[in-house]
Amino acid sequence: MSPNPAQPTVRRVRVPAAPAVRPAPLDLGDPAGTPDAVRVTDRYVERDGRPWLPVMGEYHFSRDNPERWETELRTMRSGGVTVVATYLLWIVHEEVRGQVRWDGPRDLRRFVETAARAGLDVVLRIGPWAHGETRNGGFPDWLQALPLAHRTNDPAYVELARGWYAAIAEQVRGLLHAPGHPGPVIGIQVDNELYDQPEHLATLRDLAESAGLRVPLWLATGWGGARLPRGRVLPVYAGYSDGFWEESTTGWPAFGATHYTFSTVRDDLTVGADLRHGPATEPARDGADDPWPFATCELGGGMQVAYHRRPHVDADDVAALALTKLGSGSAWQGYYLYHGGTQVLGDRSTTQESHATGYPNDLPVRDYDFWAPIGAAGRQRPHYHRLRRQHLFLETFGPELATYPTVLPDAVLPDGGPADAVRWSVRGDGERGYLFVNNHQPAVAALADVEGVRFDVELGPHRVTVPTAPCTLRSGVSAAWPLRQRFGSVPALTAPAQPITRLDTGRGPVFLFATTDGVDVELQLEGVDAAEIRGADVLRTEPLEPGPPSAGTRVVGTRVVATPTAAPGLAAEVVVGDTTLVFLPPALADTVWRGTVDGRDSVVLWDGSGYFDGETFRVVPHAEDRTVDVLPTLPAGTALPTLPAGGRARVPGEGSLFARYVVPGEDLSRPLAVPRFAAAVTAPVRAGGSAGRLSAPTDADFAALAPVEVPVPDDIFEDAERVLLRLDWTGDAIRVHAGDLLIADQFWSGRGFDVDLAPYRAEIRAGGLWLRAFAWSPSSGVHVDPRVRPSSATPVLEVRTAELHAVRPRPLTTPLR
Repeated sequence: MSPNPAQPTVRRVRVPAAPAVRPAPLDLGDPAGTPDAVRVTDRYVERDGRPWLPVMGEYHFSRDNPERWETELRTMRSGGVTVVATYLLWIVHEEVRGQVRWDGPRDLRRFVETAARAGLDVVLRIGPWAHGETRNGGFPDWLQALPLAHRTNDPAYVELARGWYAAIAEQVRGLLHAPGHPGPVIGIQVDNELYDQPEHLATLRDLAESAGLRVPLWLATGWGGARLPRGRVLPVYAGYSDGFWEESTTGWPAFGATHYTFSTVRDDLTVGADLRHGPATEPARDGADDPWPFATCELGGGMQVAYHRRPHVDADDVAALALTKLGSGSAWQGYYLYHGGTQVLGDRSTTQESHATGYPNDLPVRDYDFWAPIGAAGRQRPHYHRLRRQHLFLETFGPELATYPTVLPDAVLPDGGPADAVRWSVRGDGERGYLFVNNHQPAVAALADVEGVRFDVELGPHRVTVPTAPCTLRSGVSAAWPLRQRFGSVPALTAPAQPITRLDTGRGPVFLFATTDGVDVELQLEGVDAAEIRGADVLRTEPLEPGPPSAGTRVVGTRVVATPTAAPGLAAEVVVGDTTLVFLPPALADTVWRGTVDGRDSVVLWDGSGYFDGETFRVVPHAEDRTVDVLPTLPAGTALPTLPAGGRARVPGEGSLFARYVVPGEDLSRPLAVPRFAAAVTAPVRAGGSAGRLSAPTDADFAALAPVEVPVPDDIFEDAERVLLRLDWTGDAIRVHAGDLLIADQFWSGRGFDVDLAPYRAEIRAGGLWLRAFAWSPSSGVHVDPRVRPSSATPVLEVRTAELHAVRPRPLTTPLR
């Protein structure tokens, strides 16, 4: 890609004062005066009388091992998620009519209680129809077969839904957020992707409330031009960078670019379109005038694969899409999926969406990993860390951001030329705000560098230009820059660096920022004497005109323009009064964690996997020694585990704030002999389902293959939280059996394959671990990303590396004895 220089030097927008906030015209929310009340305005959700910008992550309790729930939920909370959403899949709980099960991985009550213990609120997606790439959309086979009008107000169907809701209500009794009892369940979504039955959605809410399910928030999916019962539900929306539901002949779907462009259009007509009886007849509606907040529940945390189409979403695709939604006015960030899962094996059938059950897509029997930020086997992927940086920003600065309306620049250039190549917006209130910029799209349609970029923003009587000199906006950049924001002793700061978090320390507040790749850090400080600034080179001072007397950030005097003396890193400390600003390069910013360590609010910089367990930070050691930076210093009376008694692992670090410690390495990987398949057999070519798409190989097809055994030493399971089988392979489709039990499968898309063996130790000990796989066919009509698609003229089936990896998290601190 070559830079695009044919752009104006300055892009301008005027941000007016924000209109007064009003209650949303929705029958939602707690009564006024309720402790910890959840209420809905026309711009944001309130919590206890303050603006609240939730971060919601989807994790399906029935698709994971209940012994892992607490660790995984705490990992989600450590990633900045504040609300966990989960489906209740009717087929999983009542496969046999009249036998409703809540045991083991079906134990909803245990899951909700665990989520609350991890510090998470809960949104239940109770169906009755759910989708979630589930057989019959989650309906049990017996319900699917009944001669009634499903998903309508057919009395027979309504009566069945009433019984299902009553069973759910019994499980969460005492766990709902209600006046006088602030339980963790704050919201409920009824049905999913129901486009033309608003009266039925209203009936479902009535049924749920009559069963005792009373919560402040009622949600329904609004995409696809859905008609919803006005006033009864808050619409929630989706945004994906790609879709497995598209045809195998489609490159990057046409809808993709809309999710990387700042806009007030909230709808996406393509999500779920493959299951719709007909195309949406109305264009995607502009939500700028909606008298309720812009809320999302399905921002793509990754993307599932189907047999015919296997998208390859990158970490930056996920992070840039999420930031673009924030810059488009999102007041509720919801991800699907945030944590991958494993499809349930029922007693009578498998539970995945498939051609055999009339769906257009054939999905893996077990794999529902979704390439989510946290994988089905617990792997923390790069976008877990990218998103955590955004979520820490929202945790600290979200309450103010939520109050800011979105202002979009004109779609054409000042000279009347074509639409601007730079994608940007401002959220602000006429006094201050944030400038959002996105120059990222997926690799198939990557955006070029843009030269000569700067932005001129009028905030009421104030005018700021950022950066003050034109910069090159590099391909792949996405960021949110503060405009005249208050940071501790600095009354108003404008900078091309994104705030991450704030930590109050004994020497004053500390603010961490992420720099923007390719853009120099330039600080414009208002109301600050240049002599008060330490750790920065002052470039110049400029006179300021006084703002109106009522202005909350009114500043008179001068604007100081300065740059940090040190290069981005922990030593890039700029001190103004009692306030310290620290500027980190993007890769280091992705290592920032925040949580409780030994009873103290702490910031940890750790380049790897980990989570806060409620008492300390637990790290997953690397094979070699690594360092961790902590603020504040670890308290006396503790030591890092595995060190000599009484020893401290502190080593010289960078800057004056963070203490640096060594985390001893621990190589817990065991290389395996590479499995060799006897022949590169390609799968039979078939088409099926409601859309005539390519079909996956069947159980009988796999059974005809010669299995390959993978030896698993039993001792590797000792003291391990997880034991991962990791395969770097190329082929078409693979299955993993523990004895006769199918425990995992994958349609190859260019990614490695992780399988957690820990839950199947007994089965492996008794019957061994076996692989069966089909080769990639050079004539395959399957869509695989061109970046990874094999170019071989002959079938390809190879495992390049195989290893077992034991996961044993260690606490960052332990008491000295």
